[in-house]
Amino acid sequence: MWCSGWGDGHGSFLDFDFDFDNYKDHYKVLELNSDASDDEIRSNFIRLALKWHPDKLKEEDSATSRFQEINEAYQVLSDPFTREEYDKKRMRRIYEHNLELFDRYKELIFTCNGLGMKNFLW
Repeated sequence: MWCSGWGDGHGSFLDFDFDFDNYKDHYKVLELNSDASDDEIRSNFIRLALKWHPDKLKEEDSATSRFQEINEAYQVLSDPFTREEYDKKRMRRIYEHNLELFDRYKELIFTCNGLGMKNFLW
């Protein structure tokens, strides 16, 4: 469990800003499922880092930004403390997104079999 009094440097990683508008799923960046093991995270990071390294792809402008995304995702997911915090915030984002969808379509959901008919025939 996270304790803010720890002086081992984990606080700087756990204080990352979770921007809901510009959300990047670190699991998708590393091409992983959310239940990936540490070995899977490490091997996918190495594979993708070698594939997108800017020195290897000098003529592609997007290689540097893609490499930075991969590196950022690995930094978050490789540390157990930051991964736990990220997973909590990720689940909250998914929950809030589902609530937004429910609010948008609740009239359709609660009407006759979802067909949008407000007046019933019987």
